[in-house]
Formats: sequence, C-alpha cells, structure tokens
Amino acid sequence: MSLWNTRAVRWVEDQYTQAHFEPTRRVWPAGVRLAVMVVLFVLVTGLAAGTRSVAGDNPVLSLLSGAVSVLIALTVYAAAVRFLEQRPVTELDLADAGSVLRVGTAAGLGLFAATIALIALFGGYGTEGGVSVGGALTVLGIMAGVAVVEELLFRGIIFRLVEELTGTRGAMVISGVLFGGLHLVNSGATVWGALAIAVEAGLMLGAVYAATRSLWMPIGLHFGWNYALSGIFGVTVSGNEDQPTGLLHGVLSGPEAITGGGFGPEASIFAILVCTVPTVVFLRIAKRRGRLYTRQQLRSAGTASAS
Repeated sequence: MSLWNTRAVRWVEDQYTQAHFEPTRRVWPAGVRLAVMVVLFVLVTGLAAGTRSVAGDNPVLSLLSGAVSVLIALTVYAAAVRFLEQRPVTELDLADAGSVLRVGTAAGLGLFAATIALIALFGGYGTEGGVSVGGALTVLGIMAGVAVVEELLFRGIIFRLVEELTGTRGAMVISGVLFGGLHLVNSGATVWGALAIAVEAGLMLGAVYAATRSLWMPIGLHFGWNYALSGIFGVTVSGNEDQPTGLLHGVLSGPEAITGGGFGPEASIFAILVCTVPTVVFLRIAKRRGRLYTRQQLRSAGTASAS
C-alpha cells in the first residue's frame, strides 16, 4: 500500500472512529447544535439534489453522483460532530459498518418485498415491458445518496439532538412527523401519504436507531426499502413521480387503500402494517437495553460527564 493510501485510510478512521479524540473546547448547547447542523445538512441536501440532477438517467453518472453525495454527507456530519460536540462519532463506527449495512439493506428489501407481495395478492401490482439493468443501476446511485443524507439529517441530527431536549419518545414523534412532512414537497404528494411515511418509516427508523445507537442500520434499512421499491419493482417512491424507472416497470391498479394510489405503495395500508412489526420489535429491544431515555436521564448523564 502506498504512503498516500495509508494516510487516506488513517484520515477516514480519524473522521469516523476517532479512538484518540481529545476535547479541546466546551460543547455547544443542544439547541444551537441542532440549528447549526440542520442548516449544514439543508446545504448538503441541496448539493446532493444538484448532483442527481446533473447525472440524470445516466447509470454511470448516477453511481458517481451517489458516491459523491455519500462521501460529502458523511464527512460534513463527522466534522460537525467533532467540532460542535467534542466527541468521537460512535454512531458511525466503521468497525461493524459493513455487516450492519448488509443486514439493514437485506431487512429493507425484505420488508418492501412483503409489502408488494400483499398488494399483488389483492391484484394491485403488475408489470409491463421488459427489464432495464441501466435503470436499476441509476436508481442504485440515487437511493444510496438519499438514504445516507436523509438518515444523517433525520436520525443523526434531528432525532439525536431533539432527544437531548425531550427524551427518546419525543424525539421519535418529532423526527417522524418532520420526516413525513418532508415528502409533501414531492410532485405526487398527499397528506395521507406523508402521514403514512411518518408512521411506517419515521417511527420505524427512529426505533431502530434508539435500539442500536448506530446510524448504519437505519441507513441500510432506508436504502434497501427505497431500492426495492423503485430499483427493483419500479413503482413510485413517496409521491416522486419524476423518479427514474428501475429494473421493472411496475403498474399499480385498484383501491388506493391497497396500492397507495399516486403516492405509491408507501401510502398502502399494507406498508403501515408491515413496518409496524419491526417498529414494535426494535422498541422492545431499546427498552430491554435501557435505551429509551427521559429528558431528566439525559441531562443527568450530561452533567455527570461534564463534572
């Protein structure tokens, strides 16, 4: 391995694992950290959207765009945590990132496969045309960037810092509602679809983070779900009607309660039911591990660590 590559590896480890990190200044208050980091990630989100727009439907450019978005988002998040919070970025520990991402991605793929199977069982899903490998690769790049950027923003920043102010349950509700509200900006958005996203995804991903205290699992789940939805089964993602078609060209027909209508399967009652199962499971795991915190517990822990 060259000297440059050795230094590059050490730099990455310093950014995300930071085994020898030593605080050099006081930690900013949670409300200030929340505001600053949200502003930073609004800029990161805009940059990621810009790179996706430039890439268009080109598979190679889309994969490059996704990789760039992932790298920028992870670097900005790690740098912000180091500066504002004066601590190691333990929620992005690289030691188990690969295995956890694989498990999360497989779980996300499985959850959506179960959802679309239930919709198909009631006659709501079919396909037309052939398959598109290029489309599947294009969506792969898009969804990698989306999963990382959105999870860093909503679980890494909003959930985690709101939790300091309200406790775990308040953080789950607030981050879930905001996550659902984000999807109202999509071209085919509906209020019901946004509420469904808040419940099935916002609460589920919040529960996963609460139980694991790692961002890799929610990133994997988010990516696997979105990629199965658009990259494999070729249906509308969260009312985004301009999304490129993936491997298959899916067609939904029938009652909106079953298919989700123009918003896509995420507004289906089946999506809510399927995602409720892991939400309950992970909340029980979080409770068993003692990771459902009250505001008082977090304040006491912060006071003790500062003394």
